[in-house]
Amino acid sequence: MKEQMKTVTICGSMKYEKEMQRIAFLLETKEHLNVLQCVYNIDKLEISAAEREFLEDAHFRKIELSDAVYVVDLQGYIGNQVAKEIEFAKHKGKEIILHSQHGIE
Repeated sequence: MKEQMKTVTICGSMKYEKEMQRIAFLLETKEHLNVLQCVYNIDKLEISAAEREFLEDAHFRKIELSDAVYVVDLQGYIGNQVAKEIEFAKHKGKEIILHSQHGIE
């Protein structure tokens, strides 16, 4: 019988969006994790406050659906929004995995 795949939501500063995309790929291919990612605004389109709020709510919903959050804390950086996501995940009883301690490269 196959072991159940762990689902993680990736959390990190958007200043590291390219790195987070690379890390998410490695987590899925090398670590066999199911990664729920942020929505990346690669075209840098303007979004309304309502759209921003919807994206934030959707991200918190991804955390609720996950077994854990995978925090991309490059250079030790965790911004205010990611800190809120970590606290939300802790409140929901989710595992917190810090990239700096996990060691995938």
